[in-house]
Amino acid sequence: MNAEKIVAAAAFAGSLMLSMPFVQAQEGGWPRTVKHVSGELTLAAKPVRIVSTAPSLTGILLAMDAPLIASTATTPSAMTDDKGFFSQWADVADERGVDVLYRNLNFDIEAVIGWEPDLLIAASSGADSVIQHYAELEAQGIPTFVINYSNQSWQDMAIQIGEIAGLEKEAVAAIGRFDAHVEEVAASLTREKGSASIVGYNIGATYSVGRPESPQARLLSSLGFEVQGMPQARTDDVTRRSDFDFISRENLSAAITGDTVFLLRGTDADVEAFLADPVLANLPAVRNKRVYPLGPTSFRIDYYSGREMVDAVARHFR
Repeated sequence: MNAEKIVAAAAFAGSLMLSMPFVQAQEGGWPRTVKHVSGELTLAAKPVRIVSTAPSLTGILLAMDAPLIASTATTPSAMTDDKGFFSQWADVADERGVDVLYRNLNFDIEAVIGWEPDLLIAASSGADSVIQHYAELEAQGIPTFVINYSNQSWQDMAIQIGEIAGLEKEAVAAIGRFDAHVEEVAASLTREKGSASIVGYNIGATYSVGRPESPQARLLSSLGFEVQGMPQARTDDVTRRSDFDFISRENLSAAITGDTVFLLRGTDADVEAFLADPVLANLPAVRNKRVYPLGPTSFRIDYYSGREMVDAVARHFR
């Protein structure tokens, strides 16, 4: 390993220790009561029949080896299998015999009751949220644990799930496996000089630039890249804010400051379209052909999509 890679690996390890929440594997007794977004939940015993009404959280459950028996499926698309399970974890779900709870995110209380879950994991935000049905679930005696995935990392959510499900050790183990993979890849990369921007390019006819605090940016930073958001002077051009700042296509060029561009949900075809866009022709990243795809599953980072994003970056920098 050359000096540059050793330094990068050391920097990664240091930043990891500073940024990771302190976690400790410890098995509590039963019954236990844990607070969540919609209140608190008391379980008399460790759950053995977990269902997920949030495909955005299902990958975390699978990474933790939770006793997951069924998950809601989203509408099938290029990002899913034919059932509507996200492609990054669909094969794992199939291998473990996880069934479809209900399809197309169409909430079905009868399907939930039929599976007789002793723990239901739900989201309070996003298209797969069932927060409006929380009272109905409670009335049916379904033990429901609600998580807001819009403002925290998958690691934070794994710790929360581990606490209510008695899977503390499994949560810590999943995080450890993920971090070890990121650290190994970080130490193997040869990075280009300069900063980087993450761009959502023509995703459903929208255009955006990732914020440095976004999960994708934090993961790229762990790999040794310096991620920059859009310039402060362009904030008046922003039409919507989340982990990404959304702007018009006409303003996109002025909002990209990185010497390197990574495309959110990007494929090789998206890279070619970006490089051929006349609006972006004067960008240094375009002139120097330093535009790279993060892969189609990079739209939301969980254990599986995060590993796929790391591996997508590695293919271009090893």
